[in-house]
Amino acid sequence: MTAVPPRRRMVPAYLATGGRSRPSRASFDRLTLLHSASPDPPQGLEAEHRRLWELLRPGALTLVEAAAHLRLPVSATNFLAADLVDAGGLQARSPIPRAQQIDRTLVERLLDGLRSLR
Repeated sequence: MTAVPPRRRMVPAYLATGGRSRPSRASFDRLTLLHSASPDPPQGLEAEHRRLWELLRPGALTLVEAAAHLRLPVSATNFLAADLVDAGGLQARSPIPRAQQIDRTLVERLLDGLRSLR
């Protein structure tokens, strides 16, 4: 039995960006959370924009997850997401920053102080 080759995209990824080299807004982080902003899609969406909006309608995904589902490069999905945010069809939330390491000596001093209150 031979392996089935992965389906090729009919439209090259660069066409999904409209040939632009920069998105309309600052680039999103790969872990930016995207979700639908309205129950109905914005008017006049192109096919790739509509696919992204429909993908996010049931719930939120990160930019990189959406790119994987759409089988597009993250950079091309970034363009689509920026366009949809500008059109009011999507909302984007920055990823939650990593917590900073807590100074162990400060915690030990706090515990010592609490123990001395007994």
